[in-house]
Amino acid sequence: MSGFNVLDYFFWLLLIIAFVMEAWALVDSLTVPVNAYAAASKQSKKLWMIILIVATVVGAAYAVAPVALGASPIALLLGILPVAAFIAAAVYLADVRPAVGPYKKNNGGRGGSRQGPYGPW
Repeated sequence: MSGFNVLDYFFWLLLIIAFVMEAWALVDSLTVPVNAYAAASKQSKKLWMIILIVATVVGAAYAVAPVALGASPIALLLGILPVAAFIAAAVYLADVRPAVGPYKKNNGGRGGSRQGPYGPW
């Protein structure tokens, strides 16, 4: 890592941020009941779990590669695998998560079913 310049650190930070987002999508998908995906007309929980596990593993591998292998973060970031992993997590967070959110058991830790837009009624 001693040969890294400022731009390398910036792109490495992007790889780390992508990994954090992929891990967030995976953890969030664990909190959603199985039936919520069908109720929201989305793909099955099993399929999303497989997609997000693979995305998180790929993201972790690419986030540690500059340190472990001394690879250039710019070259890693421009590969197809980290981009595909990021897109998979982004699709889950932007499309699936809002659709299945109302079906979550905990519903974000807020009160019961009598919930208004700004808190309990």
